[in-house]
Amino acid sequence: MELKKAAAERAVDFVKDGMKVGLGTGSTAYWAIKRLGERIKEEGLNIQTVATSKASEDQARELGIPLIPFAEMGRLDLTIDGADEVDGRLNLIKGGGGALLREKIVATNSRRLIIVVDESKVVHTLGKFPLPVEIVPFAHEWTFQALDQLGCRPQWRMNGEEKYVTDNGNYIADCLLGRISNAEGLNQKLNMIPGVVDNGLFVDLADTVVVSHSDGSIELKKR
Repeated sequence: MELKKAAAERAVDFVKDGMKVGLGTGSTAYWAIKRLGERIKEEGLNIQTVATSKASEDQARELGIPLIPFAEMGRLDLTIDGADEVDGRLNLIKGGGGALLREKIVATNSRRLIIVVDESKVVHTLGKFPLPVEIVPFAHEWTFQALDQLGCRPQWRMNGEEKYVTDNGNYIADCLLGRISNAEGLNQKLNMIPGVVDNGLFVDLADTVVVSHSDGSIELKKR
């Protein structure tokens, strides 16, 4: 957790007065949001934000971070978020926290996407982490079958005895791919399946990745 905190706090250094900022979701984004709240109190930092999940929105509100309606924001200056895997081309797997759709919408509408990870998330090839795919409930059995026929080895994400439900009211199938040799191609194939809303592959979106190492060092990887 200390590694995540250190990297998240370094990422917040990219935020400048007057910026429009996207707030990510998950354990790493938590520390970034916390640090933003501290900077607002300590420095009088003037920013406007949008959040990628109800949890991040609630945290921001508790810390006094200004949240602005999407309709009033326009394009964001940057978004700070975490990732489940990062490869050498800065392609990502995201969605372990269940907010992949909102995270991708916000990332796509940001001039810069700053990703925060510890060294364990940096991989040569994506795919060891199960790839989340968000699916609408209508005829979800058919969509699941299509994923299976594609060779994705999907499993429903569960919340106890019930299927996990996203903030958007959808389901998530986690695909046990093992290795993704062509992230761009798979991203397109998945999103062509009717019933798939989006998937956790973030291709050519990250601008900078902040990596914390166990020796205490912080590394910046840039596209």
